[in-house]
Amino acid sequence: MGIYLFQIINGIGLGMIYFLVAVGLSITLGLLGFVNFAHGMFYLLGAYLTFQIVSWGGSFWAAAVAAPLVVAVLAFTLERAILVRTYKLPHKYQIVATLGIVLIAQEAVVMLWGPLGNGVSVPDSLGGVVSLGNFQYPLYRVFVVAVAAVLAIALWLLLERTTFGALVRAGSESSEMVKLLGVDVRTLTSLTFALGGMIAAVAGVLIAPIRGADPSMSGEALGIAFVVVIIGGMGSFTGSIVAGILVGVVQSVMSTLWSEGAQLMVYVVMTLVLIAAPRGILGRA
Repeated sequence: MGIYLFQIINGIGLGMIYFLVAVGLSITLGLLGFVNFAHGMFYLLGAYLTFQIVSWGGSFWAAAVAAPLVVAVLAFTLERAILVRTYKLPHKYQIVATLGIVLIAQEAVVMLWGPLGNGVSVPDSLGGVVSLGNFQYPLYRVFVVAVAAVLAIALWLLLERTTFGALVRAGSESSEMVKLLGVDVRTLTSLTFALGGMIAAVAGVLIAPIRGADPSMSGEALGIAFVVVIIGGMGSFTGSIVAGILVGVVQSVMSTLWSEGAQLMVYVVMTLVLIAAPRGILGRA
């Protein structure tokens, strides 16, 4: 029983990482109806920037601040310079454009840091363990859950209790109506896109000491992010949290019961949710 409890706790931590990756994608889909296959790139860059800053002699804490800010600026610039030109095009063109961007980013990562993964050390202050009953759990993973929970609360307050959040929610319903109210929708969408990229970069920073940074992590993150969005419901913040934890727990527990099918079971859960609730757990019409 202890091993399953350990895996459930481990899955919650993994699920919170999935939530951070997926929530920006969910918000962007809800506001713009834009299919962004380059979203995993922000997660990838967050991890690699963390590795680079630590390699230069900087601390993990400096990387945790600098990497998301750099990625946010990059996301803002990318949206303004390239992606805005695809908003009115069919989704197939958005998919091709964003896939092209992520492939360029992956090749650039391979050229700069090599094709193999690069490890990032856990900060010394978080290198211990926490006793949970009869077993011990890494302190850093507890830290990840705590940080993700704080960010989830902060994001919920931003989206539900601020003017910016009200405009984002209104824009997801009718961008034309928001324009008629005198709001600069272009700036709103750019800031929302940058926010999503920054959150995904935070997930990359947090995951770097756990799994390191490697070129393939972008595609892995993107696949899981879409699963979380589908299960939770497009544009649903709370749905992203619930779905992220559900996917993390299923994947973690199944890695003990049936390691070869752990990834498969994630998609089985997604299929069952789609059959029972096509809009997702907390999706809207």
